[in-house]
Amino acid sequence: MARRPLPRILSNGSASIARSRELARTAADGATDVLHPLITITRGLRRLASAGRCKWAETPKDRRGQLLFLVAAVVLVVVLIPYGPLLAFITLMAAAAWHGRDRTPPAPTGPDESQVERLSALYEALVPYFSVPEDPSPLFAHGGEWEKAFEAYEFDDTGRVSRLVVRYPAYFTDGEAESRARIEQLLHAKSGRGREYRFEWDEEGNRLSVTVLPPLPTDIAAQRFVTAPGETVLGFTDKSGTRRTLPVTDSAGQRDVPPVVWRTGVRSTEPHLLAVGHPGGGTTSLLRSIALQALQHGDVLIVEGSGTGEFACLAGRTGVLAVECGLAGALTSLEWAAHETERRLIAANRARQAGHPVPDDTRRPLWILFDRPSVLGHLAAADGRKDPQTLLQVPLRHGRAANVTVVVADQFDGLDALTDPVCQHTRARVVLGPATYDQIEDVLGVAPHTTPTPDVPPGRGYARLGTGPVHRLQVPATPDPYDDATSDAHRQAVVALLPSRTTPADDASTPVEATEHMETIEAIESVETVGSVRTAVAEG
Repeated sequence: MARRPLPRILSNGSASIARSRELARTAADGATDVLHPLITITRGLRRLASAGRCKWAETPKDRRGQLLFLVAAVVLVVVLIPYGPLLAFITLMAAAAWHGRDRTPPAPTGPDESQVERLSALYEALVPYFSVPEDPSPLFAHGGEWEKAFEAYEFDDTGRVSRLVVRYPAYFTDGEAESRARIEQLLHAKSGRGREYRFEWDEEGNRLSVTVLPPLPTDIAAQRFVTAPGETVLGFTDKSGTRRTLPVTDSAGQRDVPPVVWRTGVRSTEPHLLAVGHPGGGTTSLLRSIALQALQHGDVLIVEGSGTGEFACLAGRTGVLAVECGLAGALTSLEWAAHETERRLIAANRARQAGHPVPDDTRRPLWILFDRPSVLGHLAAADGRKDPQTLLQVPLRHGRAANVTVVVADQFDGLDALTDPVCQHTRARVVLGPATYDQIEDVLGVAPHTTPTPDVPPGRGYARLGTGPVHRLQVPATPDPYDDATSDAHRQAVVALLPSRTTPADDASTPVEATEHMETIEAIESVETVGSVRTAVAEG
């Protein structure tokens, strides 16, 4: 059946409708400008009439006759004198125009006295850094005009600077990190501590923009996010950090917030992640949030080095291969993960050489979540056994091709215990909790463009994916539902995301599929020599 063409009013009528609206709006604005005097006089007459009614209502009844006689006498005099009615009409219109004027006080065009003092103090503090004795006409000088140096400024309700644009001399060494750090530290101290500032240096135009950032939302709990397979929401950031938004539900309802999305899989450029923080910073909550999202499309193997039972809620669940807390179990599970990575590579390589599709069991993502590896490494060294991190070398090196993702979380005091493969292959980095500039730069590779505050909520920090920019990050609240200090709302949010149980939690100390996978590995090694297997792994 041939399609009937749309009516012209629907096919090409949108442009004419928009043009008509624009013409109507222009005509209305023009009519308002032309009729503005008439509108003002009408408003004044209405106010004069209202004032007359109020005066009549306030006059006592025994004196209203005298008032009427006085008004009648005035009217008679106006009528009898030459040009009286004309003069009365002009006087009435002038009074109406005066009373009908716009009495809205004009907005202040400049800073008040306290704001001028703040700007002057900022200007004087910048003089030693933005001036040299050889400059014949310095932009910054003691007792100079701050209006020339500060092109734009805004203040918040408390009277502190919320936005500032500083114009500095061209000879300032803005290309050196130390010089810029001194200016940022000074502006941070003089503008008010306890807030987070973003510094944007325009080296070409010799401009520095300072903006106070609003706090990130902390009321977003764990939930099902609208993402594609292979995408993991690490947390949420500023609107200027990303153009993408996700619908989330919080205590106030549903809204759209910008997320920090980490992409994993075969075509990922940052297949593995490293999270670092101080105690209570939220790294364990981040791993718990990642685990709940990973269980939608894959399997998860969890190794908890601290042994505090933070992941006990996931034990025995569908898709959770194991939750290991001891050294022996961690070594067994990670050894199985290394063999599983090799098995996937061999199976995929054989399928490609035979011209067949890749097996389905190699396409299902496998996640290895390792919390506090430094603790298990210390225990292994004391027991004379190998460090469990050494078993992560194969998943880290070949995990992207085998759909195996490794997430490692540790504290700042355990960074020295991390092995070189872990540091080299985890190119997605997250720093949570209070940290200094140097600590953040050591983990992320570059310093953030904002000023970290000493007091931050759990899950607050920074994230950098590969060589991309540094984003502010707030991890969704994903606490341990078995913790008594957890609120009921957050507990119910996490419980609603947990998969169904398949085995009792006490029987989930070993991987569910470890036995059959180990048998597969043994069968492969019985047919081929170890050298041929390693060659196939390298080729895959």
